[in-house]
Amino acid sequence: RFQACVYFASVFQAMSCGIHYLASVFMAVTPNFVCGIPGNVSRVLFHNSSQGSLEDIWTTWTPTENYFVAQLENGEIWELTQCSKSKREVSFDLTYEYKGNKSVFSCSDGFLYDDTKWKSTVVTQWDLVCDREWLAKLIQPTFMLGVLIGAVIFGDIADRLGRQRVIWFTSAGQFVFGIAVAFTFDYYSFVIVRFLLAMVSSGYLVVAFVYVTEFVGIKARTWASMHVHAFFAVGIMVVALVGFLVRTWWVYQIFLSVATLPFVLCCWMLPETPLWLLSEGRYEDAQKVVNIMARWNKVSTPCKVSELCSVQQDDPVTGKTGDNNTSSAKKHNILDLFCNWHIARRTVTVWLIWFTGSLGYYVFSLSSVNLGGNEYLNLFLIGAVELPCYIIACIGMDKLGRRNTLIPFLILSALICVLIMFIPQDFNVLIILANMAGKFSIGVAFGLIYLYTAELYPTIVRSLAVGSGSMMCRVGSVVAPFCVYLRSVWIFMPLLLVGIMALLSGILTLMLPETLGKPLTNTLEEATEMGRNKKSCSEKTPPAQSGAALEKMEMFGQETVSTEK
Repeated sequence: RFQACVYFASVFQAMSCGIHYLASVFMAVTPNFVCGIPGNVSRVLFHNSSQGSLEDIWTTWTPTENYFVAQLENGEIWELTQCSKSKREVSFDLTYEYKGNKSVFSCSDGFLYDDTKWKSTVVTQWDLVCDREWLAKLIQPTFMLGVLIGAVIFGDIADRLGRQRVIWFTSAGQFVFGIAVAFTFDYYSFVIVRFLLAMVSSGYLVVAFVYVTEFVGIKARTWASMHVHAFFAVGIMVVALVGFLVRTWWVYQIFLSVATLPFVLCCWMLPETPLWLLSEGRYEDAQKVVNIMARWNKVSTPCKVSELCSVQQDDPVTGKTGDNNTSSAKKHNILDLFCNWHIARRTVTVWLIWFTGSLGYYVFSLSSVNLGGNEYLNLFLIGAVELPCYIIACIGMDKLGRRNTLIPFLILSALICVLIMFIPQDFNVLIILANMAGKFSIGVAFGLIYLYTAELYPTIVRSLAVGSGSMMCRVGSVVAPFCVYLRSVWIFMPLLLVGIMALLSGILTLMLPETLGKPLTNTLEEATEMGRNKKSCSEKTPPAQSGAALEKMEMFGQETVSTEK
């Protein structure tokens, strides 16, 4: 019961991460627009269609058309395009074709936007079109840059200061920065606040995976960690729903940010994880958390932390040996992920899987926008299609193992990339189905790697490992749009690159150890020994048994554990 409450409270906030990651889909959309004119329009002409207002002409005009003609109340006739306007010198007759003299002007009077679908976006708010269009295109890349930096910074801070403090800070930060985005006064403040929002959102998501992994026992760890992704996908569906209902960008942003409020009000009650407390030598604090878990789960004889850890000390609860003080004082950094050949090889492989998963996920997603139809429904389905892939991933990980599930789905995604190259271009339905299958297979690998990374590394660098992996993931998401641009070189170039990376990742995964059913490790020595045909480090080194301690703590809520141990 205790673990369930902690879990659902933690993953609820993951929904807000999905919300903020995809919020710009509708917030930064560019509607149809033309150059503004100095005066009130009395008549609009587009080819053979004549209307009394601009609102009536948007349904027939598209940006690919050359121009339309507008007559002002003072009799002036203007030809309007997206980034320029021309004033006709002779304005006696309102006709579409005109061969006389014209004076060309820049869009000094602003722009006229089609507000039939979106009442207001950040593009229309600050005129991010024409020569300022590049500013609109920077909105999502700068957000992803914040995600990248936040993943590393908060992953490292969580290992140093604890998971609990980071969860508190990032949860409050998502709410505060999310609301602040709606009240930014110009483009640059908007980008800066969203950058900070990206950092805390990424930080929460990274630490939340580690947090729930360290609290949930072996039997439920797979489903618990994978369904953090499911709540992220629900966040994407919320974006589609709110975008459909609210068409003004700052109101839309406020509605999305309010979703984080319930968790902000209760996140201060979440405890620190016993594993992190044990790794820091804080045995008394760890014992308090264990006692709370016992009371919630109605366990009459809670375990003793000092017995689980086999700590040699005078005071079995508060005392500390000199070795423990030295160990807990040591600070770890990203170089510890390359401390020896085995860990370094593991790190390179894991980083490659993170990069490939993100690259493939976004390349397939960008390809799916050409489905046509209702864009809100399309985004909703893009989020919904992730839910079954996580269920398949969970079943595979529990039945086959982490590595044995990851390898076939990576290779399958590579094969699908090759298959799409041989499908005739006029077979649209088949191409769409193949792209969805590709996204499904890469989504399984993408979701699985979070848990697999957390299980491959010890407690002292676990958040750092997940954070650095998430950093490589964000690098992949930044590279993905540029990869899609390579379609101009060869239409199948993006698929070829994803296929090669997926195949290479699948082959290298063969060298990773299987973690199914194994206790979480606590030291780099234990992590190095994982997968070898030797006895575990934890069996030979009594002081380093706090990784196994978590598994014994699973007696809370599991009545048969006492006999099994």
